[in-house]
Formats: sequence, C-alpha cells, structure tokens
Amino acid sequence: MPMIKPSFFNRDACSVAKDLLGCIIRRKYKGQWLAARIIETEAYYLADKGSHASLGETPKRKALFMPAGTIYMYYARGNDSLNVSTKGAGNAVLIKSAFAHEDKHTHPDALNIMQALNPAASGQVRAVEKLCSGQTLLCRSLDLKVVDWDQRGFDAGCFYFDDIEARIERVIQTTRLGIPDGRDEDLAYRFVDYEFARFCTSNPLSKRGWVEGVEYCFVD
Repeated sequence: MPMIKPSFFNRDACSVAKDLLGCIIRRKYKGQWLAARIIETEAYYLADKGSHASLGETPKRKALFMPAGTIYMYYARGNDSLNVSTKGAGNAVLIKSAFAHEDKHTHPDALNIMQALNPAASGQVRAVEKLCSGQTLLCRSLDLKVVDWDQRGFDAGCFYFDDIEARIERVIQTTRLGIPDGRDEDLAYRFVDYEFARFCTSNPLSKRGWVEGVEYCFVD
C-alpha cells in the first residue's frame, strides 16, 4: 500500500484537488485498516478570500504555511475537518467527502467499525453511503481528530493517502460550498467524481435550475 509522496502535493491546489479524486484514505484504527475513496474536494489559495490562510498565519493556521503535504485539521461547526497543504504558502485542499471503501487491505469488519464510529443522529446504524458524505462525517468514520493530526505529515503505519490509479471517467468542476457572499464564493474550485456525485456533500447535477457550462462544467 504505497503512500502518496509529498511531491504529489507540491503542485497547484486545483490540480491536487482534482487528482485526489479516486485516491484512498487509509486509516488504521485499533490495529485494523479502514478506508474511504475521495469523491469530492475543494481547493483554497492564500489570496482567496474564502480561505483560512487569507486571514493570516497564526499558531492555529500554521499547517497552511508548512511544506506541501502537511495535514491541516480544524473544527467545522465543532467537528473535525481534514485538509492538506499544497504548493505555495497558504494553499491547501479540503477533503470534502468520500465513500467507504473495501479492498484486500481493509479489515473484513471495516464497514461495521466505521458505522460504530459514526452512528446516525438517532443512534441507529448510519447507511454506508452516508458514512463519509461530508467533511466532518468522513473524519468521524475514520477517527481522524484535530488534536492528533493537525500540523503533522502522513504516516504509512496508521494514516495516509494511497493512489490506486482509479480511472475517473468524468470530473465535475463547480463552486465551493458554504462560502459567504463577498468571499470569492463564485470561484469554481470544487471537484466531484461524477460516478459518485449523488453521494457527495451536495450534488451539483441535482440542483434545480443549474445549467452545464454556467454553474458547473466537466473537466478532463
């Protein structure tokens, strides 16, 4: 299970965001490997008013100004959120959503473990397709916490990204989510794996009135 090297992240943030689609997040939890396939990402730049880095370097935001491939985690609405720094001070990619993944490297009970880590609000078992359908849900399902990973590098022994060279047939490019008005909300820095679009945070193809070539487009 080869870990993606830091050089992968030492590139333009949008390029990294698009190329991370189809890569696998691998996380060892209590000795057992769990995994999720990245299906949605967002790029952020230092000069982008919607980015944390645009507010300046602070101890809390230090990871954004560290070498490419540094993990940046923060609390989104009180819950953990996963990002990785890219080329250029202040630039990064947010892992917006993923899809629970099984292969020969994951534990046979991986899905059950992830469901136990991330039950539905009702206390019932969360559906597999909903386990990682949002930036905080994927962190909860993989037991990724700010206090453990912020400002650190990936570790091949317990947490890393794996490029399995999955073939992505179509990539949707559109605007990011949750960006306030006047904070560069119109920048098309969100990337979605078309095949998994219905499982991402918000499916751009199901937005009423959205038109291809206007609100979203397909990119190679």
